[in-house]
Amino acid sequence: MARTRRTFTPEFKLQMVRLFENGKSKSDIVREYDLTPSALDKWIKNHQNSGSFNVVDNLTDEEKELRKLRKENQQLKMENDILKQAALIMGRK
Repeated sequence: MARTRRTFTPEFKLQMVRLFENGKSKSDIVREYDLTPSALDKWIKNHQNSGSFNVVDNLTDEEKELRKLRKENQQLKMENDILKQAALIMGRK
């Protein structure tokens, strides 16, 4: 049976991380709160790395640069399309 996607508040995630840090085993936490092991592992890793559960706060430098470059590339493509249209319009006159 497929599991429905659930969302958790940062407070709940922090509470789960605190339980782990205070000595409760991952398997006990997963079983007791009906979580997936990968979700708990991700929360623990994110909290240890940046103290945040926000995706943007937990990006590596390479991932941040890639996002920036993709955004810049999209902007340049849009500007290029505008210039092409302007050239077509000016060429008709």
